[in-house]
Amino acid sequence: MTQIHDMTVVELAAAIREGRLSPVEITDHYLDRIERHDAEVGAFYTVTQDLARQEAVKAEKAVADSRRDPHAGLPPLTGVPIPIKDLNMVAGVRMTLGSALFRDNVADQDDFVVAALREAGIVITGKTATPEFGLPCYTETTIGPPARTPWDLSRSAGGSSGGAGAAVAAGLAPAAQGSDGGGSIRIPASVCGLFGLKPTRGRISGGPLIPDLAGLSTDGPLTRTVADAALLLDAMAGNHPGDMYTLPPLPPGETFLAHASREPGRLRIGRSLQNAVEGAEVHPECVAAYEEASALLAGLGHEVEDIEMPFGPDVVPRFETLWYAMAMLAPIEPEQERELLPITRHLRGRGSRVSAGELIFAQAYLQAVTRAALRSLNAYDAVLSPTLATLPVPVGYFDEVDPAENFERQKRFTPYTALYNVSGQPAVSIPLHWTDAGLPVGVMLAGRMGEEATLISLSAQIEAARPWRDRHPLVW
Repeated sequence: MTQIHDMTVVELAAAIREGRLSPVEITDHYLDRIERHDAEVGAFYTVTQDLARQEAVKAEKAVADSRRDPHAGLPPLTGVPIPIKDLNMVAGVRMTLGSALFRDNVADQDDFVVAALREAGIVITGKTATPEFGLPCYTETTIGPPARTPWDLSRSAGGSSGGAGAAVAAGLAPAAQGSDGGGSIRIPASVCGLFGLKPTRGRISGGPLIPDLAGLSTDGPLTRTVADAALLLDAMAGNHPGDMYTLPPLPPGETFLAHASREPGRLRIGRSLQNAVEGAEVHPECVAAYEEASALLAGLGHEVEDIEMPFGPDVVPRFETLWYAMAMLAPIEPEQERELLPITRHLRGRGSRVSAGELIFAQAYLQAVTRAALRSLNAYDAVLSPTLATLPVPVGYFDEVDPAENFERQKRFTPYTALYNVSGQPAVSIPLHWTDAGLPVGVMLAGRMGEEATLISLSAQIEAARPWRDRHPLVW
């Protein structure tokens, strides 16, 4: 029998509009699952039971009012529970940033993306786990237990949207908001068997507090289906005064959700196993997933060809410079540094030695390389690669070594994802492959700047040919 957590976001929204399910019933179902299963997967740092039930009651009233006045209309996500990553502000709710230093910090306002989702009608069930300041690609802190992939509870759910990935994969949320500065949506998507979408730079406002100087990071959805991601992107997208990077909205009447049911046509797709991180060895299962995706794309009628990637090892130290500088953004007093996790202290130590000239040069270098790279990448509608170089790693894998080697391991684990944070292109991780042991392995498709719609149509076509929504871990 179909249960509430078997339903997609699109299905839940329709059931609420049609009166077949109530927002209170759905919210209670998910709060109950969080209470029963979250200790296993470490998805939430804060569960907002009272807020969620208040918002569910408000949504239920909105549904009733809309029945009395058919012209009133309902926001598209009315009554659908969506948790928020603990790097984002929700007014009146604790925001730890994954750090013990901010254990008792409470946000006084909503981030713009949270406000947009609230305007779309979501119910906020809590704040999902994230590593300290979102810096590492795994989610293990002193705020809560490690975020684990529900497919193998001995392994990490990735990061920095690790809690978001664990929540959706374990059926503790129908979808989740995440953010991605170096792969932080696509990494959890790959290791948790989900669809993850990093939008184009400028598609979603990072305000009001997060600076977009380098333009590496953006918010985006983690979902079980392509249509769900498209629906959430419709809700999240938009710019505000002061945003350094902006994109025009879709043409009037167009939605990303509509593109999820639209054939992409015959596309030209480049593919490559090359990456810019020296010493990164690609696991045979990641290669198998890549080859499987290539064959599927060719079978769907697309032109698939091998390409030379226009980014080399020279970009890595420049990206590192930006990452070190980003580690310095958290307002920490010198005497508080010793309370940070070792990897955070290491990254901030490196950041403290970055001069203004080095930072500006790194940004200029990456922009120059990107300008040249896009001239060749724009010849393709999409570019295929593995999402990650290895299978999901055991919990503790990164922290078992000193911080410098920890960071090197992270680079070798994720040698593909940060490329598209540098370029600003949209990219998705698609759950096409599982190992014989039942571990998910994602593949990544990147598109041209501003062309999330093409990626959504192509991903939906892949999903229709090789459905994955009904594959679940045992905790389901």
